Amino acid sequence: MLDHLVLATPDLARTVDDLAARGVFTVDGGPHVGVGTRNRLAGIGPGRYLEVVGPDPEQPEPAAPRPFGIDTLTASALVTWAVRVDDLDAALEAARCAGHDPGEPREMSRRRPDGELLSWRLAFPPDSGGGVLPFLIEWGSTRHPSDDLPVPASLDVLRLTHPAPARVTALLDALGEPRDLVEVVVGERPGLAAALDKPHGALLLD
Repeated sequence: MLDHLVLATPDLARTVDDLAARGVFTVDGGPHVGVGTRNRLAGIGPGRYLEVVGPDPEQPEPAAPRPFGIDTLTASALVTWAVRVDDLDAALEAARCAGHDPGEPREMSRRRPDGELLSWRLAFPPDSGGGVLPFLIEWGSTRHPSDDLPVPASLDVLRLTHPAPARVTALLDALGEPRDLVEVVVGERPGLAAALDKPHGALLLD
């Protein structure tokens, strides 16, 4: 199932203020130690959340580039999305059988401001098709982040644009990803956009 959307930004505080001005309030998720980033989160429906991730000014410059192309961004951008799976290894095999390289699994963790440690496994594809092809995440026994989040908005649709939409659809089918919230359309270049519903109007993230 769709787990979360990733909105990357070169200036986390500014983007958080901009979202708040539009009615989407986030809570501090905590730092990714050693990576040079931290995030803030907002629920966008049952079991789903928006992750806003950017440079953490309290950490030293990381040895490697920050993830999601953050170091090269000039404005916030919806850069990718995650599909939650119960068995990451089985999902990786299904993706490979569908002709897609889902990447190698790795362990990650972060500590919330309240001290709780969250741990998960994920795999990023070497070629995400411009962010259209999701990365996979398995939370295992960790309490899902969305369980403790306010829900200022709900996801109406995630629109995936790609020159070869059949490839994207085949991969989602291989992963067993229901597409009630995901729309795959043809376009000259890859892209993704999310439409959120909130009490005082819609919000488009792209």
